[in-house]
Amino acid sequence: MLSLEEFIVNRILLLPLLAWMLPGLHAAPETCESLGKIALANVSIRTAEPRPAGDFAPPEGRPIRNLPAFCRVAGTIRPSPDSDIRFEVWMPTAGWNSKFQGIGNGGFAGSISYAGLADAVAHGYAAASTDTGHEAGGTDARWALHHPEKIVDFGYRAVHATAVVAKAVITRFYAAAPRRSYFSSCSNGGRQALMEAQRYPADYDGIIAGAPANDWTHLLAGAAWDMKATMAQPASFIPASKLPAIEAAALNACDAADGVKDGVIEDPSRCRFDPAALLCKGTESDACLTAPQLAALRQIYAGPRDAKGRQVFPGDSPGGEAEQGGWAAWITGPAPEKALMFAFGTQFYMNMVFENPEWQFRTFDVDRDSKTADDRTAHILNATDPDLSAFQKRGGKLILYHGWSDAAIPAASTTDYYERVVARMGAKAMPGFVRLYMAPGMQHCGGGSGPDMFGQGGTPSVDRFHDVAAALEAWVEQGQAPAEIIATKYKTGAGGATGVVRTRPLCPYPQVARWKGSGSTDDAANFACVAPVK
Repeated sequence: MLSLEEFIVNRILLLPLLAWMLPGLHAAPETCESLGKIALANVSIRTAEPRPAGDFAPPEGRPIRNLPAFCRVAGTIRPSPDSDIRFEVWMPTAGWNSKFQGIGNGGFAGSISYAGLADAVAHGYAAASTDTGHEAGGTDARWALHHPEKIVDFGYRAVHATAVVAKAVITRFYAAAPRRSYFSSCSNGGRQALMEAQRYPADYDGIIAGAPANDWTHLLAGAAWDMKATMAQPASFIPASKLPAIEAAALNACDAADGVKDGVIEDPSRCRFDPAALLCKGTESDACLTAPQLAALRQIYAGPRDAKGRQVFPGDSPGGEAEQGGWAAWITGPAPEKALMFAFGTQFYMNMVFENPEWQFRTFDVDRDSKTADDRTAHILNATDPDLSAFQKRGGKLILYHGWSDAAIPAASTTDYYERVVARMGAKAMPGFVRLYMAPGMQHCGGGSGPDMFGQGGTPSVDRFHDVAAALEAWVEQGQAPAEIIATKYKTGAGGATGVVRTRPLCPYPQVARWKGSGSTDDAANFACVAPVK
């Protein structure tokens, strides 16, 4: 049920659009320039310009090459006195496919995704992006300090308001509302995706939520837990030079469990890896861990627990520790206090929870501080509601995906959410509107040793058997429910992809891929999706 605030915001944003759509008021499309004069409550349009085919130089970032002609509308939404939600809507001048695509944000947001807008219009979509109400780098949350309305904008209001305004602008430009609306994003964008499905089920017909940071408060409790584990004392820090030994030990324990030894753990949730063998027996080297380092490693794998031993958030999966984009980037960092999750965790607690820029992670107490974070921000930031009945009833389709080697957001957080949805909605209902795909060996949103490319960019580029975005659209528009989706690992060189390393089917969870026993283990055709061995 909508809160009073959400009901008011919806009325403010929707009434002008609904009134315009009444029969007889407008019979023809409007020019791009005239969109600068449209009246929407609490919305100001600062740019409405036709863009010729060719290159586009965004206000920030590199020039974007070879775009089709499009209409660019940019403006600001102010649903509260402290709101300043920038947005842009791009619409192809010709060849519109009658679809709308919403584009999400990573990290703490803070910028328009011009690359996402460009990709969408190049594929015939009208699209919208927002900075969620502030301008800042993705790991910077100082904008939130003493600005509770900006936290609400970031949490859920900006993405929804942008979707409503974008549809109004699109309808005026084409004299037709979008036939279908889609949202696809990863990380914080995955959280935004689930927030839309839970709070605003009418915004989108199809949603892809990748590696969702949907349990935001507990994810960052996990970040603080890892900080204390690796930096509570200097001797606990695990340098990047030791990560290869950790990964090798994990693979030695669990890689072959699926019948294929290929440097990828198919299902880490069934991996029973005891890192005790890594304890240095003599002189310390990069091939072993000291006792404090081993204790820190155990805590990272275990995840945060409260004083009664209850799991607050899952720990990280074994496998992929030493890969590019793995632990050295997110968890341990190249040096103490240099990991990305250190930045996210400290910025969250400083600026959103305690409103104290001097807060130090060494004071973190998992029971006390995770409760404080929940009490103050969970109702704004967390998208953990398993009741998706409103989204289901209107025919919405949801696809989730997560890389098992994700070092930023533990993969088990998504399987846990899926299981809660199953418990709430019923196992029989799930195949009709929800799929989850777990990607073995994939890091955060992509990368890693496993096949990591399956169309998760948001705009379909190949067929529904190899492209999750195409699979979603086929599900929404033709009722063709997705089964396995083939993921590809490419060889890369200075000029980009130079060949294929391997392909592998991503199976609808909880199924896993099993080698049939013959043929190349680098060819998806030689695998079948089967129930996991219990």
